[in-house]
Amino acid sequence: DELRLMQRFPRLLVVALVGGLLAGTVHAQWRDWDADFDEDKKPWKEIEARIPAYPKPENLLPFEGGGASPHRFFVDAQSLSIGEDEVVRYTLVIKTAGGATNVSFEGIRCEQRQQKYYATGRVDGTWVRARNPQWRRIEPREVNRHHNVLFQDYLCAGERRRSTVKDVKEAVQLLKYGPPA
Repeated sequence: DELRLMQRFPRLLVVALVGGLLAGTVHAQWRDWDADFDEDKKPWKEIEARIPAYPKPENLLPFEGGGASPHRFFVDAQSLSIGEDEVVRYTLVIKTAGGATNVSFEGIRCEQRQQKYYATGRVDGTWVRARNPQWRRIEPREVNRHHNVLFQDYLCAGERRRSTVKDVKEAVQLLKYGPPA
């Protein structure tokens, strides 16, 4: 009898382990469902972005885009908005060291640390929609850090970090006077 029990033990152990794992998984799923139901969470849905008016020089707020860059960076104060989807949208103007000016209408999802291009500006003051408007992770970089700087110091500098500033006024104040030390 002991020999039979010893032979069956690995099978019994596997059955017990699988049963325990399934019960744990079901319990975790039920707990998550309860939490989602209780908190009335809805899946995130992006609102349609409206392209703003082309930026005017008098509305540009300069910000430090990272020490390694010779370019100058600006956000158009008139284009700043925070949507119901908690995306901060803005027009970015980059004046390169070589004399070119790049204009783009963009958004940042603070909670996800992501950035998206909606449109690029043309020299004649018109917009063309971005070819591939996909959310991309904002990676810490040594060069071309302007998105990281906007994320960390200006647009996602809410109370919890990674949270959107409370309103456009706060974002403008941060851009005008710099992030707190």
